[in-house]
Amino acid sequence: MGPPVEDRSEIVFFDVETSVPTRTGQGFAILEFGAILVCPRKLTELRNYSTLVRPADLSVISPLSERCNGITAAAVASAPSFADIAPFVYDLLHGRIWAGHNILRFDCVRIRDAFAEINQPPPEPKGAIDSLVLLTQKFGRRAGDMKMATLATYFGLGRQTHRSLDDVRMNLEVLKYCATVLFLESSLPDVFTANSWVSPNATTRSRSNGKSPSQGSLLNINKDSVLSSPATESKGKSHPILSFAMSSSKEDALNIADPDIVQQDPFNLRALQDEIKRESIKSDVAMKEKPMQESPDLASSSSVFQPCSSSIVVLEPDGICIPSIDASLVPSFRGSQRMELLHEGFPFQLHCTDLKVRFGMNTKFVDNAGRPRLSFVVDPSPSLCNVLNACDRVAQKLTLDSGSSSDWRPAVIRKEGFFNYPTVRLHIPTAVVADVAIYATEIYQRESSGAVQRLLFSKFDAAELGSLFMPGTFVDAFFSLEPYDYQQNAGIKLVAKKLIIHCK
Repeated sequence: MGPPVEDRSEIVFFDVETSVPTRTGQGFAILEFGAILVCPRKLTELRNYSTLVRPADLSVISPLSERCNGITAAAVASAPSFADIAPFVYDLLHGRIWAGHNILRFDCVRIRDAFAEINQPPPEPKGAIDSLVLLTQKFGRRAGDMKMATLATYFGLGRQTHRSLDDVRMNLEVLKYCATVLFLESSLPDVFTANSWVSPNATTRSRSNGKSPSQGSLLNINKDSVLSSPATESKGKSHPILSFAMSSSKEDALNIADPDIVQQDPFNLRALQDEIKRESIKSDVAMKEKPMQESPDLASSSSVFQPCSSSIVVLEPDGICIPSIDASLVPSFRGSQRMELLHEGFPFQLHCTDLKVRFGMNTKFVDNAGRPRLSFVVDPSPSLCNVLNACDRVAQKLTLDSGSSSDWRPAVIRKEGFFNYPTVRLHIPTAVVADVAIYATEIYQRESSGAVQRLLFSKFDAAELGSLFMPGTFVDAFFSLEPYDYQQNAGIKLVAKKLIIHCK
């Protein structure tokens, strides 16, 4: 169905738009396919192809699906089926280098599934370049969450339309911009010092003195001094020299927000091609009194596909409508699924202020590398308890409907005899960059004057971190709700994305 692999030197950037599953057992239906062929030597577009695709059942196009990409049932009613376009898709993809944003975890899976549904062999790549993996490792977190919409906004390329052909062209432009910035900055590494990109409000901490360096001092970027830039900082406060300094030919962290997924060097096409076929490595979690692991299928990650990546919202518990909380299964990796909690059909995170620390940093459990798994316990407000209880109900029901027999562990912890004193546990994940462990949670400190400073740690030190979260301390927290189901234990893990410590 296509010329020999060795004759196909072009890179094919492609993207699929799909329906969004709204009920248990419902899969993804391809609604649009778009691709461009690119000359690898000049990065010029040689040819393009795009088409809407009619699913077998038009009812799979829900209002949520329409909000994500604007594709309606009426728009695809007269479009060809995937079986009709399969020969064109195969000819474009087979034997070429595949490229796209988050294609390893989503688009590649959808293509294989679509060919399986029509009982035809899927196309195979000569190599694969996932720009989400590549840019996260090489460009760093300066642009935010590394989603295509965020990167496009960072470079002033306009809004992402979530339409296939537009998205692949935007993907190529983003890569060009990132590559140019990295090339220019790497040519003058001595000019771009840590002082030129670390936030002027940042405070570094070291166990040796517990104090900040004097104003104007520079931080050495080396294995013993690792800084991570917050996703919310404005551009120019992060720097790719860190990415280069931390790069490793052995193992790199895929994403600060999902630190335990390990990728090989993204420029190694063979390694990326193999990644399509192998399982991702998921982290362990510890809850209550015994260690427990996240499910490889249900573990969550901010870098993994979201139905509408720009639609994740941060909500306060008082602003949530309890009946609007729902749970859905979304694709994870290699055809597996994970659970995602939704509010009014969209993924969300919680923002809670003035949480009082009940029990300080727990370092009882360790990960496979022997590092403590960090967590602490806070007193939740009644509204937060209501939200978490509702999340428990919908997540537990979906878990049971999916055939799980695991014991459910509530997010709100209530001990016998102390029912009116509930607690919740917040987890601080760690990331490993070139064998150096750093905290994957942004940690800030609010002074009595109201000024907020970012805390940057020179090394992983659980004792030092624990000294900041003493019982009675108040914190503001931004955290995600990540369902898990593994080794007969299931529940919702509260993962801190950003913490602001109140100084007395």
